[in-house]
Amino acid sequence: MFQLITASIPSPANGVWELGPFPLRGYALCIILGIVVAIWIGEKRWQARGGQLGEMQDVAIWAVPFGLVGARLYHVATDWKNYFGEGGEPIEALYVWHGGLGIWGGVGLGAVGALIGARRKGIKIAPMLDALAPGVLVAQAIGRWGNWFNQELYGRPTDAPWGLKIDQDHFSSAYLASQDYRDALAANGGIPPEFATFHPTFLYECLWNLAAFALIIWLERRFRLGHGRVMAVYVMAYTVGRGWIEYIRIDDVQLDDVLGLRFNVWTSIVLFVVAAAYFVWSLRKHPGREDEVYVDATPVAPGASVTDEASTDD
Repeated sequence: MFQLITASIPSPANGVWELGPFPLRGYALCIILGIVVAIWIGEKRWQARGGQLGEMQDVAIWAVPFGLVGARLYHVATDWKNYFGEGGEPIEALYVWHGGLGIWGGVGLGAVGALIGARRKGIKIAPMLDALAPGVLVAQAIGRWGNWFNQELYGRPTDAPWGLKIDQDHFSSAYLASQDYRDALAANGGIPPEFATFHPTFLYECLWNLAAFALIIWLERRFRLGHGRVMAVYVMAYTVGRGWIEYIRIDDVQLDDVLGLRFNVWTSIVLFVVAAAYFVWSLRKHPGREDEVYVDATPVAPGASVTDEASTDD
């Protein structure tokens, strides 16, 4: 596919700004902003459920670093040849600022961190996850713009007016090996195109996540979801969107074509089934919503742990 481009979404000419000796990266700013917004939304929702202000920040102290490590590990595991294969540089596995955070690793290990934080605060796990889950969708929507700054994780070539312009230096090896690229070379007299336009999958996922956020808020208010069912709906809503977006993407994923499907598609299918099964089981076992969000029905002051509170009573 190669033709005169009359309309497209531009990519940033530069995703890094130098402030003296310190580089300011658009990718990092999007991740940080997403985290801040997710914590803010989580705090508001937690207070509405009867929790105390500041407790979700205390949980985030555990969840955020765990989530970032998990997200990076998932990316490196699914793209290991880029770092440990022929011509790869293992040290670059630590270069988070170059992009490469796998959401499922982030959610999985981030949940482990949240569990630790919740146990220290005497908070029930299910209502805590329900309070945080919708904000995570908004964080993911914001974080996807980091891919725009890095010109990465785009979809197949397209001549649609909303096609995303990608510079030649950022063409994926999957695109360079495709018939679309060979057609572009032929149409351009054998000269590699300066840029091409692709499906802006970062934008698709951003919009999908925001729509899923609105849907979850409506469902929660309409049916008073509780006992972890908000979290389950989050997983189901996100995996449906991620599944069809994966079919459009042409990034270089090493663990690909497992029984004819991309690895991340299988991940989405498995997680959707698990979340749906939990939703049904939870609805039968625990209808309605929790009345209390604390293990002992006694809130723990922000900044203190359960053990700290217990020691003051002695």
